[in-house]
Amino acid sequence: MHPRGPELTPSTDPPPDGRHLLLAARPRSAGPPGGNTFPAITPLPRIYVTGHRNPDTDSIASAVGYAELMGRLDPHNEYRPVRLGEINTQTRWVLERSGAREPRFLPHVMLRVRDVMREDFPKAADGEPVREVGLLMSHHDLDLLPIVDDNEELAGVMTERALARRYIRESREPSELDAPTTVGAIARVLEGELVSGDADAEVSGQIWCMAMDIGALPSEIGPGDVAVVGNRDDAQRAAISLGVGLLVASNGTTPSESTLALAAEEGVPVVTSPLDSYVTARMVTLCAPCRSLMDPEPLTVRPDDLLSDVADEVKEVHYRAAVAVDSSRKPIGLITRTDLLNPRPRRVLLVDHAEQAQSVIGVEQAEIVEILDHHHIGSIETTVPVRATFDPVGSTATLVIERFRQNGLEPSRSTAILLLCAIMSDTVILNSPTTTERDRTVVEYLQRVLALDPIELGREMFTATSNLAGVSADAIVARDAKEYEVSSGQTIAIAQVETVGQGLDDRREELQEAMRQAREKRGHALYALMVTDILAKDTDLYVSGDAGPLEAAFGTEAHDGVIPLPGVMSRKKQVAPKVLAAL
Repeated sequence: MHPRGPELTPSTDPPPDGRHLLLAARPRSAGPPGGNTFPAITPLPRIYVTGHRNPDTDSIASAVGYAELMGRLDPHNEYRPVRLGEINTQTRWVLERSGAREPRFLPHVMLRVRDVMREDFPKAADGEPVREVGLLMSHHDLDLLPIVDDNEELAGVMTERALARRYIRESREPSELDAPTTVGAIARVLEGELVSGDADAEVSGQIWCMAMDIGALPSEIGPGDVAVVGNRDDAQRAAISLGVGLLVASNGTTPSESTLALAAEEGVPVVTSPLDSYVTARMVTLCAPCRSLMDPEPLTVRPDDLLSDVADEVKEVHYRAAVAVDSSRKPIGLITRTDLLNPRPRRVLLVDHAEQAQSVIGVEQAEIVEILDHHHIGSIETTVPVRATFDPVGSTATLVIERFRQNGLEPSRSTAILLLCAIMSDTVILNSPTTTERDRTVVEYLQRVLALDPIELGREMFTATSNLAGVSADAIVARDAKEYEVSSGQTIAIAQVETVGQGLDDRREELQEAMRQAREKRGHALYALMVTDILAKDTDLYVSGDAGPLEAAFGTEAHDGVIPLPGVMSRKKQVAPKVLAAL
C-alpha cells in the first residue's frame, strides 16, 4: 500500500532533465489550426528537495521551505518538495494549521525508461511503402522506426537489418513484391502519374523489366506481375496482352492512345515513371507496404520500468533498442543502447538528514546537489563536490529561515507557520538541550512576522497531536524512526514519540512486540523507542535487542526492557551519540 496522500505518478513526474512526456509523436506537418506553429514550452530541470524516510515535522517543513527559497533564488531549476513516507499526526495537523500543501510521495530516484527515452520521434502506418519508411529512418538517423496500425497502436518496427536483407535478397533472387501493393502507392513512390486504371487496384507478383524482343518474352509473365517498359509500343501492348497486373512506362514515356485503350479494355492500370527502366523496376520492389518487412514482435517497455530492469534486454536484441508504449500499446518513446551508456541521474537536495539508510531509495544513483542538515555527518557519499551544511542548531527549519533572511527574503505565510511549528517540534517548545540562541532568534523573528505567540502555538500543537490512545503499536514504534549504521556494519533504529503528561506503561508489552517484529523485519541489531514526556521533560527508552550496551552507556538498568532517562529529551544530542558509541 502506498503512503496516504498524492504520489508522483507518470503523468505528474517528468524526467529529471525537464523533458515532459509527449502524448504521441505527431506528423512533422501537424500544427495548430490556421497553419501557425508555436515553439514548445521547455519545462525547467527538476530538483527534488527531500527529508528522510520517516518524515517528522522538521523534515517536511524544511523540504517545503527550502524548495520555496531555492525556487526564488534559482529560476533556472524547478525545486519540488517531496516526502518519502507517511505523514505523521503532528505533521498533518501542522500542514492543516498552516495551509501548506502536502508534498507528493516520491518512491525512489532510480532512473526509469521515461527519464532517458526519446519522445520526439517519427512513426509510420503499417500500409506505408517500404521506400517511404526507409527515407524517414534515414532523415531522422534512426536504426529503428515504430510501425502503427489504424488505431495508432504499435504493430511492429522497421529495422535497418530488415532493409539491408531486403536489398541483399533482391540482388540474388527475382524481383518481386513482398505483399499486395496498391497501384496508387507505386505511382506515389515513383513520383509518376496514374494515367489509366484504378489506384486502389493491387498487384502482388514479380517485376519484369522488358528490354528484350517481344518474341522472346518469358512465358511466366502473367496476372499480378508488374511490367516496366520503355518507349516501345509493341512491348507495352504485349505486356497488356499477357495480362499483367500493372504496366509502368519508364523514362517519362506516355503510352499511345491505342495502347491506353487496350489497357482499359483489358483492365490493366498504367503508370508513367520519370525514372529509367532499371531504377523504376528497383523502386517498384520498395513500394510494398512496410508491414511485409517489419518485425511484428518488437521489444517493448513501459515508461515507468526501471532502466536496470530493461537494460540487458535492450542490449541483447539485435537492433539494440526498445519501444516504450502506454497502457493502450501506443508508442510514446524510443530507448536505445546509446541512451543507456551515460544517462543523466535524477537530482536531489537533501534536508534534515545525511544517512543513506534514511534517504530516498536509489540515492546512491542520484546526483546530490546540496545537503542542509543539523545532525552529524552521515554515510551519504557524493561523486562530485557539493555544498553541504551541517550546523548544530535545534532544527533544520532554523537554517532555512536564516537562509531566507540572508538573501533578504521572507517565506510565504503558510511556509513561515510551517517552519515555526517545525522549530517548536524539534526543540520541544524551546526546552530541548539542542536549542540554541539562533533557534530563539529565529522564533522571535517569526513571532514578529506572523503576529502570533510561538509558545502557545507549540503547546496547541503538542496537545492536539500527542494523544496516542487510538494509534496502533506498529504506528507508534515507526513514528519518526531513524536508522543508523554502527561500527560493526549493522544498523539500528531509534524512534521517538512525544506525550503531554502521560506515559505508555500500560502498552509496554504490545510496543515491545511491535519493536521486535520491526527489528526482525528490517534486520536491525537493535530497535529503540523514545517516549518523551514534554511536561515532565524526561524519556522512557524502550529497547528491543541486547539492552546491555545501552544500560552501560546511560548508567541505568533496564526494567522490563525500558530504561528511564530523567531529563533526557533529545535523540540527536542525548541519545543517539551514546547509543552509537556503545555499539
